[in-house]
Amino acid sequence: MKIALIAPPFIAVPPRKYGGTELFLADLARGLKKNGLNVVLYANGASTVPVETRWIFETEQWPFSSEMEANLKGLMHSSWAMKDASGEADVIHINSASGLSFSHFVPTPLVYTVHHPFERPLTEFYEAFPQVNYVTISDFQRRELPMPRIRTIHHGLDLDYRSPADKKREYLAFLGRIAPSKGTHLAIAIAKRAGIPLKVAGEIQPLYKKYWEEKVKPHVDGKFIEYVGEVGREEKKELLGNALAMLFPIQWNEPFGLVTIEAMACGTPVLAMPGGSVEEIVQEGVSGHVRRSVEGLAECAKNLKLDPNVVREYVEKNFSVERMVNDYIQLYSEIVSESHGKAPAERIVA
Repeated sequence: MKIALIAPPFIAVPPRKYGGTELFLADLARGLKKNGLNVVLYANGASTVPVETRWIFETEQWPFSSEMEANLKGLMHSSWAMKDASGEADVIHINSASGLSFSHFVPTPLVYTVHHPFERPLTEFYEAFPQVNYVTISDFQRRELPMPRIRTIHHGLDLDYRSPADKKREYLAFLGRIAPSKGTHLAIAIAKRAGIPLKVAGEIQPLYKKYWEEKVKPHVDGKFIEYVGEVGREEKKELLGNALAMLFPIQWNEPFGLVTIEAMACGTPVLAMPGGSVEEIVQEGVSGHVRRSVEGLAECAKNLKLDPNVVREYVEKNFSVERMVNDYIQLYSEIVSESHGKAPAERIVA
């Protein structure tokens, strides 16, 4: 079975630093290849995942210089990739909405993984393509979308290079975009109330420069509140693995929150505010705590009693890359069987 994976063209696969969708695609591509599938990845020329990779844009471009340029390059990449994969792949798996526009001109069965939060205009756009097989990354996300061919496949991680640290250090971690929706300012407030130092890592995008300057930077002293910048794979492992807990005080409906399972894979519990998929991913009292207030999370931070090995076991059971890859292989197999006129295996959607 040959699978065409179409990534957005802006960030390398795997990402050097920021890039949740690109991290997902790198792990999926490796897992599919390991299981004997023929994989072609459409990304950019900076990508290094060890599968056949094709591109029209040789280098990364992130963040965008303008929304118009991003939209036009996204359309160019998607239209070229869809045409190139058509008739060659058994299944085309797209990961941005622009690819759907060309699905009427491509006979190959399509899978589309929805990586973004609920947006009414996009949902109405999706309804124009009922033949596409949609995958949501949380049950919360799936319940908001009305498409007839839809299922949830939770993200999974390659756990081989992540493991609990021998001994935790006395600090909390925040990892994510420095943005109001991610609650960076609330992470600082939690750390201060708990009396535990905080290391902040993440990208400062131009759109949120004012937020950084007014709500975050004034608290950064390099000692109690430390900003360590963007982090790559090894730096991320060290940051999360040594932390007492990772703070996730989101202020939006999170579609999944890949960083939460990255932390838990390192044996680090997640202290989060509710929103979207959070309570679906973070199991209360097992892999972390979910509270609605700064005060509640600060108390959790001061009184942590969660065993890092139990946190790790929770991820191994629920969010391994092997489980994720097997779920996608099952979906691809059902689609190919259906396209060949065979009855797909019966499946129950809760």
